[in-house]
Amino acid sequence: MTGRARVYLLDGGTLVIDGYHLYWNVGPGGPVRFPCYSVLVDHPEGKFLFDTGYDLAHVRKVLPFELPEQTADQTIPGQLRQLGIDPGEITHVINSHYHFDHVGGNKYCTAAVTLAHERELRASHDHQPFERLGYSDLSFDEIGPRYELLTGDTEIARGLHVFETPGHTAGHVSFMVELSGRRPMLFAGDAIYTRQSLERTIISGFHYDPVASVASMRRLASLAAEHEAELFFSHDAESFREWQTAPAYHT
Repeated sequence: MTGRARVYLLDGGTLVIDGYHLYWNVGPGGPVRFPCYSVLVDHPEGKFLFDTGYDLAHVRKVLPFELPEQTADQTIPGQLRQLGIDPGEITHVINSHYHFDHVGGNKYCTAAVTLAHERELRASHDHQPFERLGYSDLSFDEIGPRYELLTGDTEIARGLHVFETPGHTAGHVSFMVELSGRRPMLFAGDAIYTRQSLERTIISGFHYDPVASVASMRRLASLAAEHEAELFFSHDAESFREWQTAPAYHT
């Protein structure tokens, strides 16, 4: 591709968690079905994939209580196929963090360079006991990827920015894409689960450091204001219904 970047939101299916995990210690409780999605940036410097969703077989085996719903078309190969792209064409993979619902499709991108935050890569293999289920899918590492380690805020390609937003995990990052035809798109990852999370300053129940989580949420709000960017939340069913998903794109 030459010239302008295109951004595709890839639908990866849904999972269920309790409302008290979605909104830590606030709720209300009860099952909440939420979306999982990935972001493909078809860029003049390569094909960049931010997050890769979950692996259905893994969730059914290890976390069946999250009631996964994912069709073959909602896997990374299925989503890329509708765009005429093979997973082997992905040049770079960046994960907001290495929890199972953000890394399940990495294993298909065998030719990609994995841009990994050094603290997050370390945490995926040496984490706290309460993070065990989050880091239960290590298939992203078993394919023997080529890692390039990141630290600090980094522009990984022209107009593609990775920001440190720790708290949910030790090395969590968020991702911003500058576009020529619209305002920048700032993908919060699990630093902000939903719009309500931001409006009410409520973090999720899955976190490494709650104080850092609140600081990162506030930092993302400041970054969005500074860059006049649109914020995209990680697991907001209401927002997701309003977004254009692939094969539609933003440019």
